[in-house]
Amino acid sequence: MNTQLIVVDPDIQSGSPVFAGTRVPIQNLFDYIEEGDSLGVFLAQFPSVTREMAVSVLEQARTALMQDAHPA
Repeated sequence: MNTQLIVVDPDIQSGSPVFAGTRVPIQNLFDYIEEGDSLGVFLAQFPSVTREMAVSVLEQARTALMQDAHPA
């Protein structure tokens, strides 16, 4: 997926990062996972977010964490 996944716009959810094309905050995804819910549960609650979008955001987070853990 080569499109923008995350949007930060002061006119959408007071500037909280959201999934592009939705009003769903990225934080919701992490909150659901932290609570032990599956990705499927999150997606059922937020049908405007596709599985590909959610997985891509999780992959970006993992990549960012790994880069911080292993500086070049």
